[in-house]
Amino acid sequence: MDTALARTFLEIVRGGSFIAAAERLHLTQAAVTARIQSLEAQLNCTLFIRNRSGARLTAEGEIFVVHANQMVQAWDAAQRNLPLPEGHRSVLNLGAEPSLCNPLMLDWVGLLREQIPTHTVRAEMGETHQLMRRVEDGTLDAALVYQPEYLPGLQVEELLEEKLIQVRLPEKPDPYVYIDWGESFRRLHDAALPERVRAPVSFNLGPLGLQYIIENGGAGYFRTRVVQSYLDEGVLERVPQAPEFSFPTYLVYTRRQESDALHRAFSLLREVTNSNRGWSRRRDTFF
Repeated sequence: MDTALARTFLEIVRGGSFIAAAERLHLTQAAVTARIQSLEAQLNCTLFIRNRSGARLTAEGEIFVVHANQMVQAWDAAQRNLPLPEGHRSVLNLGAEPSLCNPLMLDWVGLLREQIPTHTVRAEMGETHQLMRRVEDGTLDAALVYQPEYLPGLQVEELLEEKLIQVRLPEKPDPYVYIDWGESFRRLHDAALPERVRAPVSFNLGPLGLQYIIENGGAGYFRTRVVQSYLDEGVLERVPQAPEFSFPTYLVYTRRQESDALHRAFSLLREVTNSNRGWSRRRDTFF
């Protein structure tokens, strides 16, 4: 599988010219031109229009950007996954949004290694859009997300119903720390708390915002399961009469991916979410 042509094509798209791509790839401009000519001959279409300012994609070139990215991602995934470690039969490729990795993904991976030791587990963090596309093109078997996109061929299953509640450090309840939990939360939050729209401190990662408040003081919105032990111990307290927001977690996978191991993995994930284990275990490191 020759991905060099696709990578060269993508470098021209990123850099905007054949010259920039040649410099980044440590090739001559003639070599870059020869690769694109070969690619265009194989696809039987023109991908770029060259001018003095650089290179502009044609309509066919715009379409090929998606395919080129998929080719490169698929090849990179194959190189990561092969050969399998000795004694392993297959790979489970799993993804999650950063705030779902600790502890949900950690607990899931731990149980998978214990219960399905014949399968290699590869877990990665990413944003919703990226994870959904990876599941769609098959480079991820499944992903845990907050706000899924409903795409053809994808199964979206509500895994866990949670709430976002406002908590604060009792001895130092200010400032208000805005945690960006996504588009849906932003819309509801701004409607319910217009006076909190412009906060003096904000984070786009819940665990980081939580660590900040515990160390420096303040108030903000967090998942109920994650802050419960802090509430039980009196480290944090709920803010009276603060609105709550629904924030479910979803499991997304493609209907094309069918295997006994994957079904078993999903069963183990449901065991994790249905267990009584505390999710707000105190940790020295958040991510």
